[in-house]
Amino acid sequence: METYDYIVIGAGSAGCTVVTRLIEAGKSVLALEAGPPERSPLVSIPAMFFRLIGTKRFWMYQSEPEPALNGRPFFIPQGKTVGGGSSVNAMIYIRGQAQDYDDWRDAGCAGWGYDDVLPFFIKSEANERLAGPLHGTGGPLVVSDSKYRNPVGYAFLRAAQEAGIPFNDDFNGSNQEGAGFYQNTISAAKRGSTAATYLARVRDNKLLTLRTGAQVESLVLENGAAAGVSYRGAGTEIITARAREEVILSAGALASPKILLLNGIGPAAHLAETGIPVRRDLPGVGENFRDHVGAPCYAKLNVPWGFWAQDRGLRAIRHGLEYVLFKRGILNSNLIETGGFIDTSGSGRPDVQFHVIPVLSGDVDKPPPPFHGMSVNPCVLRPKSRGRVRLRSSNAGDPILLNANVLGESEDMETLVRGVKMARRIFRSPSLAKLIESELTPGGPDEISDTVIEDHIRKVAKTVYHPAGTCRMGSDDMAVVDNQLRVRGVPRLRVADASIMPQVISGNTNAPSIMIGERCADFVLKANRA
Repeated sequence: METYDYIVIGAGSAGCTVVTRLIEAGKSVLALEAGPPERSPLVSIPAMFFRLIGTKRFWMYQSEPEPALNGRPFFIPQGKTVGGGSSVNAMIYIRGQAQDYDDWRDAGCAGWGYDDVLPFFIKSEANERLAGPLHGTGGPLVVSDSKYRNPVGYAFLRAAQEAGIPFNDDFNGSNQEGAGFYQNTISAAKRGSTAATYLARVRDNKLLTLRTGAQVESLVLENGAAAGVSYRGAGTEIITARAREEVILSAGALASPKILLLNGIGPAAHLAETGIPVRRDLPGVGENFRDHVGAPCYAKLNVPWGFWAQDRGLRAIRHGLEYVLFKRGILNSNLIETGGFIDTSGSGRPDVQFHVIPVLSGDVDKPPPPFHGMSVNPCVLRPKSRGRVRLRSSNAGDPILLNANVLGESEDMETLVRGVKMARRIFRSPSLAKLIESELTPGGPDEISDTVIEDHIRKVAKTVYHPAGTCRMGSDDMAVVDNQLRVRGVPRLRVADASIMPQVISGNTNAPSIMIGERCADFVLKANRA
């Protein structure tokens, strides 16, 4: 019987953070990761991340047919490797808005206001350019400015200012609104995942046992409390490991609720339908699914800029040599170098985010057009629509049953329509208009109606890879975890990942997930000392 102080299920953005802090505090930890190790050029070279989708380093989740998407499924690829999403994402460093966290606090999550979480963002950060009261310089996570900037990005920023959007040099500063270059988690020309930053600090520590390819079979519960985990290793043998202190579930917003449900922790009626004995009736498990939904707008360029065809033939060889020999060039890019946050409703708070890509982007089921172009992808920052994660059966190997309810609330569609209108306005501003041969979608040079824009959105709406909320933190009956991330009614079990977010934050979720991991470790260690 393997025995450790702590067991962490999932070695992703939050999981690696928790593991590292516990090891540094002198605790023994078993970290279980379902995917393979992260050590691959496709992971470490920043611009190669787009090649990872569809490989063994991704869970390829998809929803049931979505009514608001003309019956299309909604695809949500998620990281399945050490480092999780931080090993496969676009490396953008965004914390969200201060009001996001104050809203969490005011909704019943005491101790999670902006002033409470800011010290943990600062603790995690090693910013190469910024310092002062809002930024850290000594943490594990290197935050840097892009060492390569595509000319399309500069043109977008000039066009955005011509369209009335101010320039912003720090989206994580006192004001999020504006357009600018994203800071990213790239260090020394390599991806700075939590595996390469946090976990690297303790990788050789004898207190750490990291198992990859480990599929969790069940939680071990004794007298209603978490006591360990049974998991399937590289072979067919099922291994049981015990935790002297706690089990921490950090498998992500789609896998964490699945694991709880399979172990009888969730809505009693649903568990009865699947034949799973109820161990703890928690009606909120799997509810409150949120994701950032985007609707790409495409333009064909009249200049051979951007990233199309740069990974082929002699161009690919040249870029590879430039990267290997000098650590510079296009392979240093995170592709999504520029973007912005705008207030489309007049509320005084940005409600739409832009991700700008100097290439025409596709989706899991839609290959991009084969020519030079650019994509401006507006997304709804604080969606009102809520979906649900359920089990198909009691078989752990079956995929989840996801009803994402994408754009199920009319307010989300209205916000996205306003975002698309602003994207078209930026396309037509002088600095971009001179580079654009034609607008491809949602329309040509003429003005189009909201109905036409809505039709475009229903056809192309896609995930921004930020699922959250399915193990919501709070103090009401639908909350799954309390304000110290303890699963309600199940002692010695915590959840630490984006699933605990009461509302998805206003921006990319990697940095907040790392903050959640930092807070979880802090809670655990303080409880251990008490």
